[in-house]
Order: sequence, then C-alpha cells, then structure tokens
Amino acid sequence: MDHPAELKIHQYLSNIRHGESTLSPQVVEQIVEDIRAALTRQFVDKLDNAFTLRMSNVGRAYCQLWFDKNQPEKAIPHSTNFVMNMLIGDIIEAVFKGLLTQAGVSYADGTKVTLDLGEHKIHGTPDVIMDGKVDDVKSASPWSYENKFKSYETLANMDSFGYLAQLAGYAKAMGIEAGGWWVINKATGQFKYVAADGLNVDSHAENIKAIAAELEENVFRRCYEEQEETYYNKPTGNKILGKECQWCSYRYACWEGLEERPSLVSRAENPPTVSYVFIKKKENESKDNT
Repeated sequence: MDHPAELKIHQYLSNIRHGESTLSPQVVEQIVEDIRAALTRQFVDKLDNAFTLRMSNVGRAYCQLWFDKNQPEKAIPHSTNFVMNMLIGDIIEAVFKGLLTQAGVSYADGTKVTLDLGEHKIHGTPDVIMDGKVDDVKSASPWSYENKFKSYETLANMDSFGYLAQLAGYAKAMGIEAGGWWVINKATGQFKYVAADGLNVDSHAENIKAIAAELEENVFRRCYEEQEETYYNKPTGNKILGKECQWCSYRYACWEGLEERPSLVSRAENPPTVSYVFIKKKENESKDNT
C-alpha cells in the first residue's frame, strides 16, 4: 500500500463485511449529492459544447485540442453508451469519497481553482485535498487499472488523457504539493493509490502555458508521426499510426487516407485491426493464409 488511508478503507470494508460497521445517513447524503451533481454535469451542463481550455484537457495533445476548438464536428461520434460509462465512473468516484469519509480519513473536497498564466487562466476543480497535497480520484477499466495505473512511471508513459498535467495544474494553482491518484477498478471494485512521486509541477505548468499560447495563434500542428509497420522485426513498407493516435477521435480528419483493417501481415486466424496511413503495393495486399 502506498498511502496510510488505504489501510483505513480496507479495515472499514472488512467491518462492513462482518456486520461491525455501517454507513451513516450523513455520508449517504454526501454520496447522493455527489451523484446528483454528476447527473447534472453529464446530462445538462454538456449541452454547452463551447471549447475552453480546462484543467481536465490541458494535458492532451495540441493537435487534439486544436480540433476540439476548430473542427469538433470531425470527431468520430461516441457510442450511445458513452455518457452511461462516464456516469458509472462518476458514481464509483462518489461512493469512494463516501468511503473515505466513513473510514475516518481526513480530507477536504476540492473547490474551483484558477491557474494564472498571465494572458491565460485555466480553471478546474480538484477532487480531494489530503495531508496537505492535492489528489485526483479516477475510475479505470480493468486493463487501465493493471497496466496504465501500475505505477507513476507506467502512467507517465501512457498519459493520453493528460492526467499528469491536470494534477500538476491543480498543485500549481493552489501552491501545494501534488499527491497522486486514487484509482478504482470499475469491474472489481479494487482500489489503490498511485503516488505522483516523479511529477515536475513547474515543468508541466510551463508546458500548459505554451499550449495555451499556441492555441491562441491557432495554427494546426500534428504532434506525432506515422510509424513503420514491422513483421518479425523487419519493415513491411507500410506506415501505421502510433499508439498515441490510434484512439484519437480525430484520427480520420488528421490522417487523410487512413484505413483501419485487419493486419495485412499477420498470419493469425483473427488478425488484429491496424490503422494504416500508407500501404505499399496496395494492389497486391491480399495474402495467402493457407
């Protein structure tokens, strides 16, 4: 365990399982109010789709932010269950904060803060302040829980959502240390604390300032290059998207001629889908699987 509060929560949940504790009406009401706020946020406030630079998006790639600002209509539409998935995450996070309270963990709810960058001001609301440090609460898929949130280093290497910049922005705006992330597995209910031990708050603040200035100039810049496809460590001549672009909702708008199709080189019965931006000798792309 990376945080003393983890033991308190486990002890409380053990007491619940053995019928030795309960959830107070006050904490029930706290959870209900947080869920009420989440319903408003997901189903009412999102009717206003005007782009703003926020703590929750400042860490994303500049090219994605540029599309958000200038051509949001070119995004691949979310599936119809997207909002439900976001709401499930909100509910899990609301319940977890209630558990923190009931377990006797001392913390304060975050309030709206502003990162003053001179010409630009970035607003946001952190989740909790604990032990004089700012923490974020995140719900995660089983894969993200086990892989992305394995450690600070793995999160830093797979931070397409900008969680590091978000936490650093909060810390800089409040003038306190960055703590880390409380992470809950959506599927199993497991939870853990990932400490932001290597987070350079000042460096991220400078990057945020640079992104804000570049968005003001509003010139499109692609942040990543295509990659060589390889098969048994040998280049195939085909070009594919890197992992940073594969899940971007603007990938078709950003990469003209993008084709997502089963791997042209895999011999598997069910080859993985690959994002091709260039296919060598396309007329001979069929392969013999016999």
